[in-house]
Amino acid sequence: MSSPNLLAVLLLVGICSPATGKVYGRCELIKLLKASGMSGYRGVGLADWVCLTKWESDHNTSAQNHNTDGSTDYGIFQINSRRWCRDGSIESADGCGIPCSRLLNSDISDDIECAKRVVRDPNGIGAWVAWRNHCRRRDLSSYTAECGV
Repeated sequence: MSSPNLLAVLLLVGICSPATGKVYGRCELIKLLKASGMSGYRGVGLADWVCLTKWESDHNTSAQNHNTDGSTDYGIFQINSRRWCRDGSIESADGCGIPCSRLLNSDISDDIECAKRVVRDPNGIGAWVAWRNHCRRRDLSSYTAECGV
């Protein structure tokens, strides 16, 4: 195969392949969250967000968890399909107005916007069970330590 044909095949494969997830490093994630306005958003600090994503997905954007009520949690923040995104498997309130599949790739800008929407809800960050069980009322300084923030 000549070089131009090989390049065309590689480009086609890249275009047709589904977006892949990513496991973010702690400091990399902190910098991205800070740049996206998550530091102090609705009173929630960066350490809370990092703790939440550690316990929900281990910072993995392709994480999925199937729940006993038929819903599924998606992405780095584990956004639930019953309330916040639509996956076609159950009736959804679709509070973030996005397909759940968009929460599974390495670009977490839509995940961040949806997480902001969730935290504006009356339960705030307490909407996430992992945050309530592992982060609330704890010293979270280790989650941001040595990351330059």
